[in-house]
Amino acid sequence: MNVLYCGDKNIEDGLVISVLSLMRNVSEPLHIFVMTMNLTYKTKHMLPVSGETISYLDDRLKKQNEKSSAVRIDATELFRAAPPLANMETRFTPCCMLRLYADQIPELPERILYLDNDVVCRKGFVGFYYQDLSDYELAGVPDYYGKWFFRRNLLHMDYMNSGVLLLNLAYIRETGLFARCRDLCSEKRMFMPDQTAINKLADRKKLCSRVYNEQRRLHEETVFQHFTTSFRFFPWLHTLTVKPWQIDQVHEKLKLHEYDDILQEYIAVMAELKGNV
Repeated sequence: MNVLYCGDKNIEDGLVISVLSLMRNVSEPLHIFVMTMNLTYKTKHMLPVSGETISYLDDRLKKQNEKSSAVRIDATELFRAAPPLANMETRFTPCCMLRLYADQIPELPERILYLDNDVVCRKGFVGFYYQDLSDYELAGVPDYYGKWFFRRNLLHMDYMNSGVLLLNLAYIRETGLFARCRDLCSEKRMFMPDQTAINKLADRKKLCSRVYNEQRRLHEETVFQHFTTSFRFFPWLHTLTVKPWQIDQVHEKLKLHEYDDILQEYIAVMAELKGNV
C-alpha cells in the first residue's frame, strides 16, 4: 500500500502517530512517502520533516515487513516554481497545498492514499484502498460541515473533505486536475484553498462512506478517525480542536482512550528520536 503525507517539520508528531496506526492495521508492505519543503516566505519559515524521523520510520517499517519503506521527497523547487500566491498568507499554512504538486513527482505511484497528519487508522481498509478508480480522479468522504454549505449541486452533497483521499495519479496527470488546482490557488484567495480547489475543479470524484474519514465522533465502524475542528453545543456553542498528539486533551476533552496503546508507543518513539538528535 502506498500512503502520502505532506507538510513541514510541524507534522512530525502526527506523522509518527498516523504511521504507527497504519502498522497496527496493515499486514502487507507499506510504502510511506512524505512530501516536504524548506521555504521562507516573509515572516513564515517552513523547515522540512527531518531525515532522522524518516530514517527511524523506515527502519521501524522494515522491522515489521522488509518490503516496507519510508522516503522523504523535497518539493521545495516545485513549490517555488509555481507558488499559490493568492493563498500564501491565509490562516492555512502553504504546506497544506503541497499535495497539489504530487502529480509532478515521477516516483509517486499511480494509486496512492493521501492522509492528513491528524488522521488515525483504526481498522484495515483493503476494500477502500483497492476499490475501482478506473473512471475517477480521486475518492474521498463528504466534509461533515462543508457538505451543507459548499456543494456545487444543491441536490447532491458532493463537497469532499481532503484529509483522506485515494488518488488516481495516472488519471490526475491525464486530466491536469492538480495543475488546474495550482493555477486557481495562485490566482484566487480561498477558504481552505487546496480543498476548495479540488472540490471546484474535480469532475470525476467518487464519494465513499464516512467510516473512511470520521470527522466528528468515533463510532464502532470507524476505519479512519480525522481529528478536525468540530462544533460543540453544550454547555455553550463553541468549536473544539484536539489533535492526537495532545494526549491529555484527547483524554479530558474528547473522553477518548481508543488509541492509548498507539499514543504510548508514540511517546517512546519521540523520546528515542530526541535522544538520537
